[in-house]
Amino acid sequence: MPDRLSAVDLSFLYLEEPTTPMHVGSVGLFETPAGGFGFEMLLALVRERLAYVPRYRQRIRWVPGNLANPVWVDDEDFDLTYHVRRSAVPRPGTPDRLRELVARIMSRPLDRSRPLWEMYLVEGLEEGRFALLSKTHQAVIDGITAVDIGQVVLDGTAHTPDAPADNWAPAPEPSSLELLAGALVDVVHRPGDLLDAALRTVSDLPVAGGRLARGVGTAVGGVVTAMRTAARPAPGSPLNVPIGAQRRFATVDTRLDDYREVRARHGGDINDVVLATIAGALRSWLFTRGVRVSSTTSVRALVPMSVLTGEGQSRVAEYVVDLPVGEPSPAMRLHQVSYAMKAHQETGRAVRARALAGMAGFAPPTLHALGARVASSLSRRIFNLVVTNVPGPQTPLYVGGAPMLTTYPVVPLAKGQALAIGLTSYNGTVCFGLNADRDAMSDLDVLAQCIPDALAELVGVGEPVSIPPERRRGRAH
Repeated sequence: MPDRLSAVDLSFLYLEEPTTPMHVGSVGLFETPAGGFGFEMLLALVRERLAYVPRYRQRIRWVPGNLANPVWVDDEDFDLTYHVRRSAVPRPGTPDRLRELVARIMSRPLDRSRPLWEMYLVEGLEEGRFALLSKTHQAVIDGITAVDIGQVVLDGTAHTPDAPADNWAPAPEPSSLELLAGALVDVVHRPGDLLDAALRTVSDLPVAGGRLARGVGTAVGGVVTAMRTAARPAPGSPLNVPIGAQRRFATVDTRLDDYREVRARHGGDINDVVLATIAGALRSWLFTRGVRVSSTTSVRALVPMSVLTGEGQSRVAEYVVDLPVGEPSPAMRLHQVSYAMKAHQETGRAVRARALAGMAGFAPPTLHALGARVASSLSRRIFNLVVTNVPGPQTPLYVGGAPMLTTYPVVPLAKGQALAIGLTSYNGTVCFGLNADRDAMSDLDVLAQCIPDALAELVGVGEPVSIPPERRRGRAH
C-alpha cells in the first residue's frame, strides 16, 4: 500500500485557509557563472536530483468517506515544467522588485491535485544575477522521508557531481476499492485513527484539528517551558491581528562577525544575540507606530530549536521566550534573553550550532520547514510571532556552478499573526527573511531597517553589565 500521511502531516492540510497557506519557502540569490545559467539547465538539474526526493513526484489521494488518512501516490501525469517555472522582474531588477515578486508568489496556495511544491528561476536582476525561489507544503517535509527541494539542488563545489541513475516510473494508482481495503486494515491495527477520521467528517476538523495540533508537541519532543507558558496568553501586540491573503517580504543582511563580537564581550551564544537584536528592532518599530512601551512590555516569540532525543538524534522542538522590548538598555536586553534561553540549554538536549551544522543531512531550508511545522501546530494564543534561526555553512554553495551569494527563508504566517521572521547564517552573513501580512505590515521596511540599527547598538555597547539576580528571574520562563 502507498505511504499514508501521518496525523501531523494531515493537520497542515486542515489548518490551511485562504489567508494562511501552509507552505514554506526559500530565496537564494546567485551570481551567473562565466558559462551562463538558464532555465533548461535548472530543469535538467532538478530532474536529476528528484531521485533524492521521491515525495516530490507524488500527490495526495484521499480515501473515500475519510475512513483513514489520505495516502501519497505517484503522479502518473507528473509534469516537471509545471513545478519548475521561469519568471523575471522588470528592469532595472532591483532587490525591491525581487522581494515584491517573492511576496506575490508566496501568497498563492499550491495546487492540491499535484505534487505540493514549486520552484522559480527569477531572471533580470541587477548585475546579471538570478534568484531561485522554492515553495513546498509543510505536509511534504518531515525531515526524514522528505527534505526541502532547495537542499538537494545545492552543491559544495562549483563542479556538479554525477547524480544517481533515475529509473523512476510511476506506480499504478490504487483504486477506490483498494484504498478502502487498506483503510480497513489500518483501522484494525490502529482503531484510534477511525475516531480521528470520524471527528474530521462530522465537525470539519475543529475537534480533530485541535487533537492533531496538540499531538505535534509530543511528536517533536516539546520543551516543558513552552507547556508552562501555554497556560497564559501571549501579551497584546499589533503583530496579532486578522490577516489577509496577500504578503509583503523584506530581507536584511548583517555580518556574522558582529554577532560573534557581541557574544565574545557579553557571553551567551549567537542565538541570544540574534534574539536580543530582534527585541531591539521591535522596540524601535513600536515607537515608530506610536505604541506605548513600558518597562514591562514584551513580545513573545516561538523559537523552534534543535534538541537531542534519548536516541542521540536531533529533532526540532518548540521553545517560547518573552523578548524584553520594554528594556531600554541593549546590554540588559541581551542578558535577559540569555537568562531565559539558558533554561533550554540546561535540559542537556540543546544542539550547538557547530554540532548542528555537522550533522548528516543538515540543511537550512529543511530545518526552517521543520520549525514552521512546529509553529503551525501550536495555538497562536501563546506567542506573538515565530523566529526560526538556522546556522548554515560558512563556505560557498553552488547550483549548477553558480555561486550562491545570500539565502533567505520565507516562514509562513499563522492565523492572526502578521509577521514571521526566519534567518540563516551563510558564508559570513546572517540573512533575515521577514514574511508579513500586506495590509497589517505596510511599514515592514521600517522594521527591516530597525534590525541592523539594533545590532549596531549592541556592537557599540562596552563592558558587560552586572544584573541583579531578581531582575534576571523576572524575564525567565
